[in-house]
Amino acid sequence: MTQKNKPKNSKKTLFRLFSYLSKGRNTLPLIVILMILNIACTLTTSYLLRPLINDYILPKKFNEFPYILALLAGIYLLGVVVVYFQNRLLVHLGQNTITRLRQELFEKMERLPIRFFDSKRHGDLMSRYTNDMDRISDVLTDSLADLFVSVLMLISIFAIMLYISPLLTLIIFITLPLMYLAVRKIVKQSRYYFQKQQHSIGNLNGYIEEMIGGSSVIKVFNHEEKVKQDFNKLNDQLNKEAEKAQLYSGMMMPLMQNFNTLNFVFITVIGGFLALTQRLDVGGLASFIQYSRRFGGPINQLATIYNNLQSALASAERVFELLDSEPEAEDAVNAHSIPSIKGDVVFENVVFGYNPDKIILKNLSFQIPAGHKVALVGPTGAGKTTLFNLLTRFFDIDSGNIKIDGHSIYQLKKKDLREHITLVLQDTSLFSGTIKENIRYGKPGVSDEEVIQAAKTATAHTFIINLPDGYNTFLENDGSNLSQGQRQLLNIARAAITNPQILLLDEATSNIDSQSEAQIQQGLNRLMQGRTTLIIAHRLSTVRNVDKILVIQEGEIIEEGTHQELLAKKGLYESLYNEQYFNMGNYK
Repeated sequence: MTQKNKPKNSKKTLFRLFSYLSKGRNTLPLIVILMILNIACTLTTSYLLRPLINDYILPKKFNEFPYILALLAGIYLLGVVVVYFQNRLLVHLGQNTITRLRQELFEKMERLPIRFFDSKRHGDLMSRYTNDMDRISDVLTDSLADLFVSVLMLISIFAIMLYISPLLTLIIFITLPLMYLAVRKIVKQSRYYFQKQQHSIGNLNGYIEEMIGGSSVIKVFNHEEKVKQDFNKLNDQLNKEAEKAQLYSGMMMPLMQNFNTLNFVFITVIGGFLALTQRLDVGGLASFIQYSRRFGGPINQLATIYNNLQSALASAERVFELLDSEPEAEDAVNAHSIPSIKGDVVFENVVFGYNPDKIILKNLSFQIPAGHKVALVGPTGAGKTTLFNLLTRFFDIDSGNIKIDGHSIYQLKKKDLREHITLVLQDTSLFSGTIKENIRYGKPGVSDEEVIQAAKTATAHTFIINLPDGYNTFLENDGSNLSQGQRQLLNIARAAITNPQILLLDEATSNIDSQSEAQIQQGLNRLMQGRTTLIIAHRLSTVRNVDKILVIQEGEIIEEGTHQELLAKKGLYESLYNEQYFNMGNYK
């Protein structure tokens, strides 16, 4: 077992789970009292066998039988009632606890930086939030309570057996060290493979999510067979690890049963000899045999709990890994708000790299006056999108400064900064809900009239009112019941309703047909009026009329100017422009 794959600190993880249960401190004491009462009812019925046999059956006092039977029945019924309320409280406590944990995880994921999500497969994150949470829920609802009951039951039974016959009790405990060593070995291997199983489930879920999202690409390139082979590899890997995990966990119960059977044989033979030699009364032997059988029950239960805990602790570690991840950087102590801005943007000697050994932007400096439109042009990987990530503070620079209206954005509250900036991306993100709700997502609480006005600004109003349910049309699966162009128009409307002073357009008209592009461009032109705008576009025709074009290559600005000025320079921009129009058949 490599150091990397060794199980982590199971005690620390278990105590951390207990800490979530402790928040139900008003319920826990009552549950503990009911558990103790339940154990008392269970053990009392077995102990009553001793006086029942010695004082009633052997002396043949059958006329008093109804009283002792009524007492046994009363204790049994009390136990049933106690178990009912105990289970109700346990379910209530467990579900409330997992609800708090799920809420804490969701809130933490909202505070994680974009960098974190870029480095993780979304399917694996979903697996932690669903599969791993379900396993933890099962443990919180059942296993931890069973663990407490089983341990308390073992201690109580041991004390009673020791009282009845110390010699027979000693015989039982001779086999315990062997049983402990065997169980310890199995538990260690079982937990190791349960961890690997959960990791493989996350990988498989991530792969399935990618394949569903890219199904059209898979089909058009005839990669179905390749995808099937890759899936089978991941599925086979999961199968192997799941088999090993279940193999080791499945060994636990037969092992425990064999030890219990061995103990029963020893007790019956030696106990019978003690009874014949009158060193132990018959009733005491009967009670002891009952307790010895019950003694095996909690041990078997503990074996089952151990199996469940191995899987659950592996899941808990994956969830706690998310909870312990470094959140997005907090606002500076002296961060302040700006109620309104003009939109003057300045980059001063900005240096940035997603990794320390790979610098993307190298001492980048430029200024955009308020209300001006600036296009960012350059080959893929030049650093254009990175500028947007830095301006919105999805990432923070390594050195230099970025200012808005003379204020360093690192001295502004992130929430206020982002209220003045709006992104319109190539990949639309629509949520389950109506069209009206999706537009209003940009600014909750606005009136229906403002929603309609935003749609008109984005030139989306006409197509919306022609839908059967108009603005109340329900969007399914990221707006799959709309065309790509219609989804982009809703994206623009959502941006318009925020009334931002700085607008970031990241290839907003890419992958759109010509007719839809013209309509989207019209909506964007309306949206850009009077606003500071940065545009990334592969279609250079969309940036002819901007105030300035910045040509970026390998993280540096190598050219800047208007469309005509850059063509006259006959540099990279002119090369990109001619190449694009030649390929489109429009070269002149």
